[in-house]
Amino acid sequence: MDRTPSKTRAALWMSGWLSLMLVMVVAGREATREVNVFQLMEVRSVLGFLMLYPMIRINGGFAILKTARLHLHIARNLIHYTAQVGWFYALALIPIGQVVAIEFTMPIWTALLAASFLGERMTIPKIVAIMLGVAGVLVIVRPAAGEINPGQLIALAAAVGFGVSLVMVKSLTRTEQAVAIIFWLLTIQAVVSFVPALYVWTWPPLSTWGWLAVIASCGTYSHYCMARALLHADATVVVPMDFLRVPLTAIVGWLVYAERLDALTVLGAALILTGNLLNLKPNAPVSARA
Repeated sequence: MDRTPSKTRAALWMSGWLSLMLVMVVAGREATREVNVFQLMEVRSVLGFLMLYPMIRINGGFAILKTARLHLHIARNLIHYTAQVGWFYALALIPIGQVVAIEFTMPIWTALLAASFLGERMTIPKIVAIMLGVAGVLVIVRPAAGEINPGQLIALAAAVGFGVSLVMVKSLTRTEQAVAIIFWLLTIQAVVSFVPALYVWTWPPLSTWGWLAVIASCGTYSHYCMARALLHADATVVVPMDFLRVPLTAIVGWLVYAERLDALTVLGAALILTGNLLNLKPNAPVSARA
């Protein structure tokens, strides 16, 4: 698989991630009205297998799924599964814009872990991009003083989990194909969620099955897009691009749920976009850094 460094390719794959995640946040809000989160996760994994199969065939068949790093796949997906369950629970407790905004403390954990364990360089543009992104999130959320909602704490814990998971994915992309990473995600999560899903199982209405299918599709292919983006750029480059999901989610919340979209939200989006544009500037030639 082509692993040529390219911020442009990374940005294109991240546009797929962003689009699918925006759809999934609405589908997740609607589905959790009718089904338990554990049931949602199990159905998502099973349907995801069916959706991933054509991609397995196109990329060389089941031989590409062989791995010598099963221990890392298991650790990564246990962490990601726990974070994902928390994310869906938070969607039912607090506004979707707030869930996504809190989630974007994730780049702080990702950048620190990637620099510590993957040897990625924390350049000044990367640091500024992260700082602008975090500032944009704070402008949009405008955290108020007072008692913290349990949903906010759950969303924050999920953000830490996602950060750890993303660093592990970056490590896996050095040896594994993107399709294999998604296959093991679905396999491990299906096993983990089987018993709790069976315990709480109730047959959802037909309309909810549609939302579950959307979640499975978006969840499967969004992770493929993220893995492909990480093939072409460092995690500290890819993750700040995801800051755009905050203003985009605010717009979706306004259009679908009539959540407020004001001047400060626009200002926050501008800060986030500025950070992304700075982060996408070409690196200086190697000779210039020597």
